[in-house]
Amino acid sequence: MFRKLIYLLLILIVNFGCSKEDPTISKPAKHEKSFEIYKEAVASLEAGDYFYASKKFAEAETILPKIEFAAKASIMSSYCLYIINFYDEAIENLERFIKVYPADKNIAYANYLLAVSLYEQILDEKKDIVPLLKSKEKIEIFLNEYPNSEYALDLKFKLDLINNQLAAKELYIAKFYIQSQKWIPAINRLKVIVEKYSETIFIEEALHRLVEIYYRLGLTDEAKKYASMLGYNYQSGEWYEKSYKIFNKNYEKEKIKKDKKNKKTTLDKIKSLLSFK
Repeated sequence: MFRKLIYLLLILIVNFGCSKEDPTISKPAKHEKSFEIYKEAVASLEAGDYFYASKKFAEAETILPKIEFAAKASIMSSYCLYIINFYDEAIENLERFIKVYPADKNIAYANYLLAVSLYEQILDEKKDIVPLLKSKEKIEIFLNEYPNSEYALDLKFKLDLINNQLAAKELYIAKFYIQSQKWIPAINRLKVIVEKYSETIFIEEALHRLVEIYYRLGLTDEAKKYASMLGYNYQSGEWYEKSYKIFNKNYEKEKIKKDKKNKKTTLDKIKSLLSFK
């Protein structure tokens, strides 16, 4: 992701310099200072002094003569802040960019960088779920507005990770309620996984836990409903096998008997191959 962002940033710099209204060519004296500040910002960026570069880009934004130049300076300032992990400042800058320059050609990139900055703020979802939810919301908005964007694939991957984190949290809480025999709260948490996070790696266990709880409560039809969902989608999985055992108490005996029969058949075949008859 870092290399991709660097590449995109270089494109922005090149586009700035190759414009028909290149500020480095025949610039009016009254605007000379703003272009010098911009060039200083670019030099600081190339030297790896991102903090200073962000300050100079922000300064250039306020005095550059054309809105498209100012917009480029603004987004590059945000990028520099992102690179040095100043996520709060980058987010504030990007949110302002989106409001001030809604028609800019780099608006999709600004929204992408905003979503990524929010994502980078996720530290420990068990302690603070707010950054997780904010990042999820922004990524979903982006994917809805720019489904064919070149940044969509990266954000889809991040969204999958977020959904798995949220599903894991729901399952963790559900298990706590199960241990406390608080069945209704446990069911509600597990149903959240089924309804919202069905494409995560935790869906199989969530379905099995629902089978367990409903069977224990004597609600056999409900238990069978979730067992059927589990069997239809994940028949070869370990959680379906566990659910199957609930309804088939002799499963282990039948399995052992079947394994012995298969073992015997295999031995018979080996003996026949070794026979000199």
